Amino acid sequence: MLRTRPVESRDLDLICEHRQKMFQASGKPREEELAAMDVPFRDWLRPRLEDRSYFGFIVENEGEVIGGIGLMVIDWPPHPSHPQDDRRGYVLNMFIEPDYRGRGVATDLMKAADVEFQRRGIRYAILHATSKGRPLYEYLGWSGTTEMAKQY
Repeated sequence: MLRTRPVESRDLDLICEHRQKMFQASGKPREEELAAMDVPFRDWLRPRLEDRSYFGFIVENEGEVIGGIGLMVIDWPPHPSHPQDDRRGYVLNMFIEPDYRGRGVATDLMKAADVEFQRRGIRYAILHATSKGRPLYEYLGWSGTTEMAKQY
């Protein structure tokens, strides 16, 4: 039986593991890039879990963790997509163990994220999608934006 619970401070190692697996599954970063991110991400995440500015949900099946999603509310200037609000929701670290994919777990997590953002008064949210995740997000009403990036 599946059980969804809120992210807790004790989930630090789990979230770090999920983030590594998420990026590995995307096939983009090299192993050395993932390794270089590990400690800085852990150091970044710890205080955000403690002050609950990083929140989200973990899904368990009979006590075994099978997936999770991270959420944040980020400071952002008013924008045509949210002209009266100086915040955006941000979805990150969505990960489902391979044996549980295609069973609706990710859909349920995204719906829980929608409810949580609405509860917090967030009217606009963003995420970065892999090509594998894009169909799910589009199915749930998400659309592509014009975002670009440059690394220095």
